[in-house]
Amino acid sequence: MEFIIISGMSGAGKSKAASFLEDIGFYVVDNMPAPLIPKFAELCMAGPGRYDRVALVTDIRGGQTFDGLFAALEELHQMGCAYKILFVEATVETIIKRYKETRRIHPLAGSSRTLDEAVRQERTVLAPVRQRAEYIIDTSNLSTAKLRGEVLRLFGDGTAAPAMSVSVISFGYKYGIPLEADLVFDVRFLPNPFYIAELRPQTGLDEGVYNFVFGYQQTKDFMAHLEGLIGFLLPQYEAEGKTVLVIGIGCTGGQHRSVAVTRALAGFIKRKGYAATENHRDMTRA
Repeated sequence: MEFIIISGMSGAGKSKAASFLEDIGFYVVDNMPAPLIPKFAELCMAGPGRYDRVALVTDIRGGQTFDGLFAALEELHQMGCAYKILFVEATVETIIKRYKETRRIHPLAGSSRTLDEAVRQERTVLAPVRQRAEYIIDTSNLSTAKLRGEVLRLFGDGTAAPAMSVSVISFGYKYGIPLEADLVFDVRFLPNPFYIAELRPQTGLDEGVYNFVFGYQQTKDFMAHLEGLIGFLLPQYEAEGKTVLVIGIGCTGGQHRSVAVTRALAGFIKRKGYAATENHRDMTRA
């Protein structure tokens, strides 16, 4: 069993590191109380294999001393459970900048302690944990993509990391924009098959509607611009470490134009070498 303890400074990127471990098959638990760690390890060791790779995040939120953690780690050692500590840190200046950008409250900050004092106090408190860590990652100058690459280098099993997948969703604006969409494009300016009596009951998946929509030069021009933009964005998102991209294509009812464009765009994305799925959310609504 592979058992990783993730600790480090608040704002340094522990949560991102944990999410990258989750992407490669680790079972991740955030902020587990130290006394429960040996019990959880015992459960994992007795399981049928689901918990062969486990990562636990423990940090200053569990208290201002780590005596409980060290006691738990000693118990793991006595149980024969091998573990390793990943410590994630950054410079004081970097941490302060990140907290100012996000406007979150540092766990040790308060009315009697400034943010600078809180970060420096946390660094002092965490020093014993850092000394025991097998792996230390300084994220001060790491982008999200580089942090992901470092985590995969340290803990990957040699197989390729999950590539970014793309989901293209057609929808009708009268039913609302998909909440999960990262990018949304409005195609209501395109010629509408709804006003052609024989096409009205059909969908954008039918040849008649598809040919109608793409029979206009403005559709062809739009697709050329859209494919150029998406073709540029895909490798940028992938390089940044994004694993799922959701693109919404909307028309009035989600039956004709958005469906046809979604089918065309999903095909383009597949030809670019990405895993792409198309989902027509409102196509069958009355």
